[in-house]
Order: sequence, then C-alpha cells, then structure tokens
Amino acid sequence: MRIVSTALVLLTAWHVFASFLWIYPPSALRQLPPENALSSYMLPLFGQSWSVFAPEPINGDYHFNVRALVTDDAGNESETGWVSATDVELSMVKNNLFPPRAGIQAEELASTFKKSWDGLSESQRALTLENHMGDEWLSTLSAELESADDEVDPDAYVGDDRMATAYATQVAHAIWGDDVTAVQFRVSRQNVVPFAERNNPNAQRPDPTVIRPGWREVFTEPGQNEDRFAEVFRSQYETYLKGLNR
Repeated sequence: MRIVSTALVLLTAWHVFASFLWIYPPSALRQLPPENALSSYMLPLFGQSWSVFAPEPINGDYHFNVRALVTDDAGNESETGWVSATDVELSMVKNNLFPPRAGIQAEELASTFKKSWDGLSESQRALTLENHMGDEWLSTLSAELESADDEVDPDAYVGDDRMATAYATQVAHAIWGDDVTAVQFRVSRQNVVPFAERNNPNAQRPDPTVIRPGWREVFTEPGQNEDRFAEVFRSQYETYLKGLNR
C-alpha cells in the first residue's frame, strides 16, 4: 500500500510540475526534463496555452470545409457541395460533459494550415491555389514552390497541405463513399467583434479571411484507419444534419 501511495504522490508531483512548465512562458526551465519528455507527456491530453488569457486571448475562430468530385456508375463526374468538418466535429463537443478530442481536429488543422500558408511568399501562395492532380502531385507542388522563391522554405506548408488533403480525403470518403476522385478544402478565419465595440448592439463580426487551395488528388497517409474514421464522422454528420433540421 505504501508503494502505491508513494507512486501516486510522485505521479501527482510530476503532473503538477509538468503542467507548470508547459503553461509557464517559454524559458530555460523547459529544458529540465529530457528532450521531448515534456511534450510527449502533455500532448495530446493535457495540452494548454496562454492563448485563452489576457493580454492576447483568442479573438477569432477557424473553419475547415471540404467538397469533392464524385464519379457515378456511368462515369459521370459531379461536384458536391461544401461540408463544414469543423461544425460536424464541434457538434460532438457542445453540451457534452466529456467532450472527445476528436471534436477539435478540423479547427486545429485549419489554424495550423493558415499559419504555414501565411508564411509563403505571394508567388508561392498563387501556386497553392492551382489544381494539383496525379500520383506525384505533392512532389510537383513542392518543386514548384521551391522554384517560385529561393528565400522562403516551403517545407512547412507542403507538410500541412499534405495533412489537410489527407484529412479532406477522409471526410470525403466518410460522406460520399469510395467514388471520390478529388478533394478540395477551404480554410477560413473570422475575428470576433472588436473589444472596443463589445457594447454596441449593432456591431458586426469582420468578414472572414478565406484560403481555398485548388483541387487535390485523393490522398491517404500510411496507417490511417479510414473505416473507423468514416464510422465515427458519418454518424456525427447525420446527427449534425438532424440538429439543423429541427
């Protein structure tokens, strides 16, 4: 019993210490644990940040939308409408005392993608808006971005485009099935009403900033469990639609 109690005390002490290091502004203290030990422990379950607190609280929200090209049995290709993966996922979180972490994947992906897209040069951004198809679409996109600007490294963006395309592919397959031939995703950020106008009943949120890369070849990362994802996402999508129709 004493061994168990001692182990629990040590675990509690480590958790409190790790949470302190994680939440505390970046400093040399974060180098105390072995390399990657802190991030491996805190993510994905215990991650926290100062972004919800003053002086720089979260002042906007992100959305990740997906549409697809679908081929029917007669070989005719049609374009679907847009589906907000963010709204579907957030419906898992609302009114839920134990919200799953799956409820914020699309929002976090949109935030990450926009940050890396903003880091590109104007000429590189223009290339991302073009369609990239075929088995080698990712390497072709990477090469084009590298040749467009020698001073801006596109590696971070290429990785995020790949991740966003893989996620969009999962969403498309979950909703429209295996006949999807291409996907397109749209990322947007919309700020909240400015603080100075918080008491103005007629205040309007600023227009969203929208990024819409071109069409991408369907892409699946090794190890993705598409069947399980489709099972969960499709079920939640149907629940979400029922809520809209009430």
